Amino acid sequence: MTAQPRLSIGLPVYNGEEYLAESLDALLGQTYEDFELVISDNASTDGTQDICRTYAAKDSRIRYIRLSRNIGAAPNHNHVFTECRGELFKWASHDDLYARDLLRRCVQALDERPDVILAHADQAVIDEDGRVKVPYEYTLATASPHAPERFRSMLFEPGGDDFYGVMRADVLRRVKPHDSYHHADRTFVAEIVLHGPFHQVPELLYFRRDHPTRAERANPSKRSRCVNLDPRRSGPLHPTPRLLAEYVWGFVSAIRRAPLSPAERRACHRHLAAWLTSRIRPGAGERVEDRAPVDPGRHTAAVDALVAGREGRRA
Repeated sequence: MTAQPRLSIGLPVYNGEEYLAESLDALLGQTYEDFELVISDNASTDGTQDICRTYAAKDSRIRYIRLSRNIGAAPNHNHVFTECRGELFKWASHDDLYARDLLRRCVQALDERPDVILAHADQAVIDEDGRVKVPYEYTLATASPHAPERFRSMLFEPGGDDFYGVMRADVLRRVKPHDSYHHADRTFVAEIVLHGPFHQVPELLYFRRDHPTRAERANPSKRSRCVNLDPRRSGPLHPTPRLLAEYVWGFVSAIRRAPLSPAERRACHRHLAAWLTSRIRPGAGERVEDRAPVDPGRHTAAVDALVAGREGRRA
């Protein structure tokens, strides 16, 4: 690792012992190597700390930070970003898998396209054992040169998991930090996309794991998910209507803060009004994880061949 790595990967984690080692193997086995991996442990109570310290002792690219108390998932995501030094940044999840070429292809896209502010790749949802459940076709118009069209797509199209792409850190510093109201991740990405286009690498390189202990599954209600994002949401001052109102206001605020022309701002407000006053079309609010699964036997070998650390699992 160079003294000043070009790319920083921020991995916030809480009680991630079940899948953490697999994700670390996948990240450390990337063909692009000029990165630091900063792990922010949110006061885990399981074996997460031991796993992190073991890996940090073996690879100098890892910097392990352990928080003294659980500050919530959203503040921990924000905190790990402040600890990173690279000109490029990527959040990583402790339970997902990453093909060896993911970082290389995303960094290459950013180098080739100075106008692009975030690069990501085709993805699929995998189960607990790393078998593909749902291949995910990305349909959002985030590559459009027109900010209002990118914003409209973010409102109405299913998906929007660009949160885990490789992005330019200077752009990320110009947007409001990740909040903890209902669907705060969507307003967060919507504000990022107002700053510039994204690029989708047309290769299946990212595997998002769905399992019973995943935050969205373990916290099925809106309030419980928001409390998981930030424990301060648990009090009576944060009822569900407030969490929903903040969600809508998050879009309004994103439009106000973004570097838009008056005409672009008006167009974004029209798209937001249409979203608020009409029913979301079928599929627009769909969670990809809830789609009907495919036959996992057709895809398992591909995952094991693409992801470092899974060579011995090949069918």
